[in-house]
Amino acid sequence: MELSVTEFITLDGVYQAPGGPQEDPSGGFTHGGWSAPYGDEAFGAFMVSVFDRVDAFLLGRRTYDIFASYWPLHDDPADPLASKLNSLPKYVATSTLDHADWSGTELLRGDLAKEVAELKARPGQELQVHGSGNLAQSLLALGLVDTLNVLTFPVLLGSGKRFFADGAQPAGLTLTETRSTPAGVVISTYRKAGAPTYGDLTTE
Repeated sequence: MELSVTEFITLDGVYQAPGGPQEDPSGGFTHGGWSAPYGDEAFGAFMVSVFDRVDAFLLGRRTYDIFASYWPLHDDPADPLASKLNSLPKYVATSTLDHADWSGTELLRGDLAKEVAELKARPGQELQVHGSGNLAQSLLALGLVDTLNVLTFPVLLGSGKRFFADGAQPAGLTLTETRSTPAGVVISTYRKAGAPTYGDLTTE
């Protein structure tokens, strides 16, 4: 399986609590739910296209808790998101979660690089990370991410957890697709392309 990451961020790079005020108010964050006004038909269609490729999910602890408190209660087989989330394997990278009640969940407690590499070696299309900002940052730093879907929302917050924070591992990326929704979300898909390349525009 290839590993894909799908991340919602603001124009100033914030990924914290896109879905609602209670998702992650840590650090006094008061802007939770900033993505909600932009969920139009084109946005939904893109998310369905992503879920069409999934064979398993890899989640961080916080995102797992959010998903596990919602999706098992909305288990509609006709819903292309709910049906996949409730039926497919879910792996949670955690050192603090003792057990998981959501059916199909397995906890990953060992070396992240080793365990994720083993998951990627299994047959299938995609092992998908949704949200899970801290985990996604770690996977990028380890060079394990094959595809990165960045959904940039037309909003500035000025505070909150930023996805591309100081200390991120330098990496080259290839833009493979970009589109925008009527509501103004810019959807960009990147593939890993090795180390960055450099030049010098100050010389002739």
